[in-house]
Amino acid sequence: MRRSIGTTAVVAVLALAATACGGDDGDGGGGGGGDGELSGTVTYWDTSNETEAEVFEAVAADFEELHPGVTVDYVNVGFDDAQNRFKNAAGANEAPDVMRTEVAWVADFASLGYLYPLDDTAALEDQEDFLPTPWASTQYEGETFAVPQVTDTLALFYNQALLDQAGVEVPASLADVEASTGAFDEDGVTPLYVRGDDPYWFLPFLYGEGGDLVDADAQEVTVDNAAGVAAFETMQGLIDSGAAITDTSEGWENMMSAFGNGDVAMMINGPWAIADATAALGEDLGVAPVPAGGQAQGSPLGGWNYAVYAGTPDADASFEFVKYMSSVESQTRITEELSLLPTRASVYEDPAVQGNEMVGFFKPAVDIAHERPWIPQAQSLFEPLRVSIEAMLTGSASPEEAAADTGEAFRDLLEDWQ
Repeated sequence: MRRSIGTTAVVAVLALAATACGGDDGDGGGGGGGDGELSGTVTYWDTSNETEAEVFEAVAADFEELHPGVTVDYVNVGFDDAQNRFKNAAGANEAPDVMRTEVAWVADFASLGYLYPLDDTAALEDQEDFLPTPWASTQYEGETFAVPQVTDTLALFYNQALLDQAGVEVPASLADVEASTGAFDEDGVTPLYVRGDDPYWFLPFLYGEGGDLVDADAQEVTVDNAAGVAAFETMQGLIDSGAAITDTSEGWENMMSAFGNGDVAMMINGPWAIADATAALGEDLGVAPVPAGGQAQGSPLGGWNYAVYAGTPDADASFEFVKYMSSVESQTRITEELSLLPTRASVYEDPAVQGNEMVGFFKPAVDIAHERPWIPQAQSLFEPLRVSIEAMLTGSASPEEAAADTGEAFRDLLEDWQ
């Protein structure tokens, strides 16, 4: 979906992919030992970033402690190419047993037959405890193909010290951001950092103008309608006015550096950035809703799920691993250590979780976040959108042309809708 930070294990992936099949225990069930104890190998591809990976790996190791007969081969893979890497590995029957998959990938993988249907398996425990919006991302054609891990959305991160110094209030709208430009000039600070290299960060502009990428129910492309054009214009207008700086490459690193160094007063980011932003700013870090556009305040629903490869031979071990990783206990620990948003309603009732300031803000934001279309082509829509945004920001296309080019590319991708 979005951030490029993260440790990768490209050398280890090919070697470990070969172990994804694990050892067949000969019972035909895959993962149940002869004495009834769980056994087998679970190769787990974790797409978390560098800050998160240590915690997720530790939780996976605790599963091994509980089930000595199971070996978990943990591999941290870079987010940027994880979707295609999994598809290539699954096509060669060498996929990992379990993968941490972005919410928009589930329908894609399931449509290709690469995921194990999880209804009526041990992977699902207390499914009614999962929040409705994260749960929706696990469904494809009436079946469940994943289990929610964490959920998220985007918000405005701000440097309170810089806002105080400039005499600026936390902006409620993008118009407020633009109007604050002069107040920051004396200190050589730009109000906002806008990521131009990742189309996920374009969605608040689109939703803020009342638009959307597509209307999945009506099977219509909508990114190039009047609201879509307005979204491109708003993004470009912030750059042209000096209210924002941007880039078309290395966006995550550049954004975090500019925010941490005080070159910009605000950035749009998600719960996954809380730990890094807090380390950089300490008590000066503030979080607020994404500033509204011309029509509304809109932020996309994101998050991560656990999915099981359809070809896993140690299915019982894989199901139990997913159940443990998505359990109340594991989600509570992840929330306490990383301030990521759980997907289980009961976890929000834990006193420690209720006392987490960042979770306290982001949970209401997630409740009203804009669902993305859960269609197999959902993630594929981002690349032509990225190309159009880059063309606009580098001056080779106007906002109107960028919207039109994106719409044309979407219609090519969704030719079945014609």
